[in-house]
Amino acid sequence: MQKASLVKGTRDFGPIQVAKKNYIFDTIKKVFKSYGFAPLETPSMEKIETLTGKYGEEGDQLLFRILNNGDILPKAESNFDSNRALKSAISDKGLRYDLTVPFARYTAMNMHALKMPFKRYQIQPVWRADRPQKGRYREFWQCDADTIGTRSLICELECIEMFDKVFSALNLPVVIHLNHRKLLEAIAIHLGFEGEFEAFTVAIDKMDKIGFDGVVKELESKNLDTSKFENAQSLLTTFDFESKQLKDLDETLTSVLATQAIKDLSEIRGYYNQLDNDIVLDTSLARGLSYYTGCIFEVKLKEGGFGSVAAGGRYDDLTEVFGVKDISGIGISFGADRMYDVLEDLNLFPQEMSKMTDVLICPMDKDVFSFALQTARKIRNNTQQSCLVYPKEGKLKKQLDYANALNAQYAIIIGSEEVEKNEVSIKNLNSGEQKNMDLTQLIELLK
Repeated sequence: MQKASLVKGTRDFGPIQVAKKNYIFDTIKKVFKSYGFAPLETPSMEKIETLTGKYGEEGDQLLFRILNNGDILPKAESNFDSNRALKSAISDKGLRYDLTVPFARYTAMNMHALKMPFKRYQIQPVWRADRPQKGRYREFWQCDADTIGTRSLICELECIEMFDKVFSALNLPVVIHLNHRKLLEAIAIHLGFEGEFEAFTVAIDKMDKIGFDGVVKELESKNLDTSKFENAQSLLTTFDFESKQLKDLDETLTSVLATQAIKDLSEIRGYYNQLDNDIVLDTSLARGLSYYTGCIFEVKLKEGGFGSVAAGGRYDDLTEVFGVKDISGIGISFGADRMYDVLEDLNLFPQEMSKMTDVLICPMDKDVFSFALQTARKIRNNTQQSCLVYPKEGKLKKQLDYANALNAQYAIIIGSEEVEKNEVSIKNLNSGEQKNMDLTQLIELLK
């Protein structure tokens, strides 16, 4: 007999868990819509050439490839000069790694029909062949909002505000970390890593996990000179997002790249009003995805070891690989699964999330089923309450136990005496109060 089990890094969601997840989706979707974003969906799988080369070397290793149909063995037995060539021969499709690259592909294919700037939101699962651990899954949901077709820094401001609004609505205190890829590139050059920017950002991106000394070791393992890196801690840190700190960084780095980044950051700083959550300039923030070119974001909890719960950034050239040049975009992504874990751990989901139904109708014998079903129809048609009829007659205690298990608010008890009087007995399962009333009174109560 086969043992039932899950693939590592995936999980089931029961009815209550789905309700909680939808609560997160609905909260995010409400904020997205308030900023004028329209819904979009793309296929779960993409051509492998669409996915590769967009996420850096490490990202490419985490792609889930789909084997081609048919007899792939002869191709696999052919002589190939590289592992990459073998992979391409037996797999030309992959599960999407994120929602941004498929969105760029969609934009390139539909440029003729899109009015720029185009704003879309997308809530769908993605897959990564990562090592499963706390808060990290192989299948998880992302909730993205992207604006494409404009370089206006108003879009960066909207990203910051949407982060703030979503986490305030969920009662999750966070810190919004902000950086700029050009500023990071200026720091890399200042520290002697000119021409090695990708290796530098991949290492810096792990700072939270491996610490400063771990980053030094990682850079040394790639045969990079780290002699100047010893003095980097004062540069690669968090600052108050204020004009003085930006000016000081500009004077320290003295480069065109830094000046361009500081100009963008200063303009954004001049736009926003007071936020509910903190925002900091984090010059160690790298966002290892190689397609970012401007401002980048990462949102972290004020407390708790879950890492980032949302992120994003500006990308100027992502559609160029699909033949469409000079289209800048910016997007943010909420990690719904990690947010779910946090809300669950902190017991922050609303109590009604555990409610499977509002009303359970308890028929005491078979002859009352017609009246019970008629009552259920009236409740559904005339109130906003969900209603369930217990599917067989039985002892009242058993039915009330079932109602409590579903976290129902009311139990409506119907026996032959209630049918004769054309009324019901309704029990408030929270207070224990029970009284008889006719159907008109019942509907008014439930309204």
